[in-house]
Amino acid sequence: MWTRFLLCLLLGGICLYDVVAQKRPALPAARPLPTTPPPVITAAETVPAADQWLQPGDRLQVRLVGTPGLRASFLNGKPLVELPPAQAQGKRGVYQGTYVVQPTDTLQNRRIEFELLGPDSVRATTFSKNRIRFLNPNAPQLALTKGELAYLNYGLGEDRLGGAKLGYLDSAVVLHLTGRVGNQYRVQLSETQTAWIPQEVVRLLPPGGFVPSSLTGSWSVYGDSVYDYVRLPLTQRLPYRSQLLTEPSRLVVDVFGATSNTNWITQREGLQAVGDVTYEQLQPDVFRMVLHLRHRQSWGYHIGYRGNTLEIRVKRPPRQLRLRGLTVAIDAGHGGTNVGATSASGAQEKDLTLAIALKLRQALEQAGARVLMTRTTDVTVDNADRVLQFRRLHPDVLISIHVNSAGNTSTQGTSTYYRYLAFRPLSVALYEQMRDTGLAGFGNVGSFNFGLNGPTEYPNALVETAFLSNPADEKRLTDPQFQQQMAVAMKRGLEQFLRTTRAPGPRGWLLGRPALSVR
Repeated sequence: MWTRFLLCLLLGGICLYDVVAQKRPALPAARPLPTTPPPVITAAETVPAADQWLQPGDRLQVRLVGTPGLRASFLNGKPLVELPPAQAQGKRGVYQGTYVVQPTDTLQNRRIEFELLGPDSVRATTFSKNRIRFLNPNAPQLALTKGELAYLNYGLGEDRLGGAKLGYLDSAVVLHLTGRVGNQYRVQLSETQTAWIPQEVVRLLPPGGFVPSSLTGSWSVYGDSVYDYVRLPLTQRLPYRSQLLTEPSRLVVDVFGATSNTNWITQREGLQAVGDVTYEQLQPDVFRMVLHLRHRQSWGYHIGYRGNTLEIRVKRPPRQLRLRGLTVAIDAGHGGTNVGATSASGAQEKDLTLAIALKLRQALEQAGARVLMTRTTDVTVDNADRVLQFRRLHPDVLISIHVNSAGNTSTQGTSTYYRYLAFRPLSVALYEQMRDTGLAGFGNVGSFNFGLNGPTEYPNALVETAFLSNPADEKRLTDPQFQQQMAVAMKRGLEQFLRTTRAPGPRGWLLGRPALSVR
C-alpha cells in the first residue's frame, strides 16, 4: 500500500481519494419513494344496461364500480357520486350519476365514456358496453306496425308470460317513437300517455314524417247476419286501446291522435249487439268511442282498419245458447318439442292435455257442438299460430287446457284463468264444475297475461286442471277415468255458462230481442 501511496504522490495526488475510499464503508443505496396505485375501473354501465334512445327531459342513469375515494365522472365531465356502503350492499367504490337530456344535446348511438381520477392526475377511462342516442324532437322518429299480432305493453316489466299488455293493434298503424330500451320502443300515444312496443313488430320509417294525427269523420253503424259494425273514418291509421266493461255492458275505444270532426252518427236498422253509440273528446288528442251493448254477456269484438277507416266488429250472440250448433275451440296446451311440465315419474304435460282435450271433443260433439282443435296429435304449434288460427275460424268460445306445476309438492288443486272481466263468467262456470270432481280449489285468476287469453273476438278461459308436481294430483291426471271426469266437468261448465247467459240482463235484453217487461 505504501508503494502505491508514494506513486500517487509522484502522480500529483490523484489517487488520494481512492486510498481514502478503501478505508470508508460504502453508502447504502437510495430507497424509492412510495407511490399510489393507479385507479382501477372494474365495471361501468348504463342503468338499465341496454341500448337506449332518450329524448329531452329523459334521464340517463349510469353506474361505475372502481377504486373507492376518488373523483368519478361520465359524459365529458358530468360528476358521479360515490354511494355510502349502506346504499351499495356494503360495497365501497360504487359511483352513480344521472343526467337529464337537454333540447340542445346531440348523441348518435355512442358508448358513454367514464373516467376515474386518482392523485397526481392519474386517471382510468372506459366505455359503456351499450350505446345511447339522444333524439331530436324536431325530427320525429316514426314507425309502422307489422304482422297480424302487433301489441303494446304498459311498461318494461317482464316475466315468463312477457310484459303486461295494453292491447293489440292492426298492421300499418303509424306510431310516434320517443324512446328505446333494449328491444322495446317507447310510443307516445298522446300528450300524457305512453306505451312500449317490441322491436320485432314495427318497421322504422325514414325521417321527415309528421307526428300522427287526424280529424274524425262521421260514423256509420250497421249490421249483417253475424256482426254489428261501427266505422269511424280517419286520414291515417292511428293507435287505439279498447276496454270491455260490465254493469252496464259497453265497449270503450280510445283513438290516440284523433280530434273530433264528427257531425253525425248514422245508425241503420237491424242492429242486435250494439245499442246507443256516443263519443267524447277526453283530451285534445284522445277521442273516446262508447258503444253501449244490448247483452249482459259479450260474445266478443274485433278492431281493425279498412283503409284508413277504423272498424269495430261486435259479435252477436249465437242463435241458440246451447251446445247443439255452438262452435267450440279446444286448445290442448304445449305439444311436440314444447313438453310443458314433467312429473317426478316422467309424465308430461303435453300428453295429458291432449288426452283430456280429445275426451272433451268427443263429449261436445256428442252434444251436437262443432269443435275446432289446435292439435289432435303430438305436434309443435306456436301460441301465435293458435291465436291466428282461431281468428280465421271464428269460434263462439275457447277453452285452453293445461296442467299446473309448482316447486312445492304439497301445492295442489284446480284453477281457471281469464284476462277480460267480461269473460269471467266462463272461467267461473268451468272452475265450479272442475271443483265438483273432488279436486281442491286453487282459485279463479283474472287479468291473466297469456297468449290464448289475449283475443277479444270470443269468450275464452284457461283451465289448469291440476298440479303434476303433486303426487295425489298426478295420480288423478294420469288416470284415464279421471281424465274423462274432467272432460265432462268442462262440458258441464260450458253448459252452465250458457244457462247463465240466457238469463235476462239488467237492460232487459234476451238473445238479442227485447225481453217482456212486467208492470
